[in-house]
Amino acid sequence: MGSMGDAEAKALLKKYGIPLPEEGVAENKEEAVSIAKNLGYPVVLKILSPDILHKTDAGGVLLDIKSRAEMERGYREVLRKAKAYKGNARIEGVLVQRHVPKGREVIVGTLRDKQFGSVVMFGLGGIFVEVLKDVSFRIAPIDKSEALKMIREIKGYPVLKGVRGDPPADTRAVASVIAAASRIVHERENILEMDINPLIIYPKGGLAVDVRIITMEA
Repeated sequence: MGSMGDAEAKALLKKYGIPLPEEGVAENKEEAVSIAKNLGYPVVLKILSPDILHKTDAGGVLLDIKSRAEMERGYREVLRKAKAYKGNARIEGVLVQRHVPKGREVIVGTLRDKQFGSVVMFGLGGIFVEVLKDVSFRIAPIDKSEALKMIREIKGYPVLKGVRGDPPADTRAVASVIAAASRIVHERENILEMDINPLIIYPKGGLAVDVRIITMEA
């Protein structure tokens, strides 16, 4: 069992039509500064390592980098924290990602179950998944209409419909990602688990900010 590299995982999402933020991979500080300049500040920094699956736990994510000076300090910091977290971790670089505006956070996941085979999962992000376990499941693959049913099944669905003056989230965009994820797990038999988390949803469209893919290969 192993983990798919970040670049390969995101290329796979793109192939299936799942939208991603603009970003670039830097192998040194100068490249990071150049990428950030091209994207435009603010940006986000994320450590890239197949040995660090949960970047936030390792201190490998820095948000709201607003200037070249902050970029240079941040680049050194994410590398230092990654090495402190796991000294023998293989470092592939640092991801420089365009800052993503705030929206509704959801999670789309897949798994390969011994009894049911390929399965797709949907839920709201944050405590809704971690504490309340407010999720829905389907055997993959499914189409968009079935994905919309998944979305409506969770207890937190009213949050997506819009509360306290917030506009409704684009549930059709969510359904497209769920359906695409279901095709990935159905067609790619080497993938054991996949988490698109968070998937940020807006009144129109959405962006898959991060993805983690576990494969059969070491």
